[in-house]
Amino acid sequence: MNRLDAVGDPALRSTLLFVRAQPRPVTAAGVGTALDTPRTVARFRLERLAEAGLLVTGFERRTGRKGPGAGRPAKTYTAAAETRALEFPLRRYEKLIALLLDGLPGRRGTRQLAEIGSAFGAELAKAAALRPGPTLPTALAGMCRGLGRLGFQAHVESVGDQSAVIVSATCPLRPVVVADPRARALDQGMWQGLIAAAAGKETLKSTRCLTEGCLDDSAPCRIAATFHTG
Repeated sequence: MNRLDAVGDPALRSTLLFVRAQPRPVTAAGVGTALDTPRTVARFRLERLAEAGLLVTGFERRTGRKGPGAGRPAKTYTAAAETRALEFPLRRYEKLIALLLDGLPGRRGTRQLAEIGSAFGAELAKAAALRPGPTLPTALAGMCRGLGRLGFQAHVESVGDQSAVIVSATCPLRPVVVADPRARALDQGMWQGLIAAAAGKETLKSTRCLTEGCLDDSAPCRIAATFHTG
C-alpha cells in the first residue's frame, strides 16, 4: 500500500490522525478503545499504515513489571519521520520555495524568512485554537495537542525554567527544509510563532531547530527554545 492510498481510506486516515495526535507510541488495544473499534480491526489498520511507511513499529513493556511473569512487550506504533510532502498532484512547492530563497540572499533575506515563518506559525496557532497556558509545561503540551489536531505529531521532550525541547516527526515545514536547507530560517520562524502563541511573546526568547535531525529521514526533528525568566 502506498501513502496516498492509505490517507485516501477514511478509516486509515482517522487512525493515522489519532496516532499523530498522541505524545507517545500507541498500541492496537489503545487505538481500539479510543476509536471504539475492535482491537483486531485497529491492529489491521495500524499494520496497513506501517506498510505504507506512515507509521513505525516498536515494542514496549507497559506493565511496569520486569523479569519472569512480566509478559510479552506490547507492539507499538508511532508517526514515521515525514521528509516528503504527501500531495496529489505534485505541486512542486519545494521548487517554488527554492526560487523565493534565490531572491532573498544574505542576512536580510534570512531575517525576512524568519519573519514570514513566524507569521505562518501564528496562522497555524490560530487554526489550532492555541491559547497561552498558565505554566510553560502546560502551554507547550497544549501546543503539541493543537498541532495534533491539525495532523502533525509533536511532543515535549524536556522543559525547564529557561529552555525546552520539542520533538516532531512530522514538522509542517520539514519537507521544505529537507528539499532546501536554506529554508531552515523559515522553519525556525514558524516554531517561534507557534511557541510564542502558546507560551506568550514576552516569555519566548529564541528558538533553534536542530537541523541535523531534521535532515535525517529516519529521525524526528528537535526544536530547542529558550525563555526569559523573571
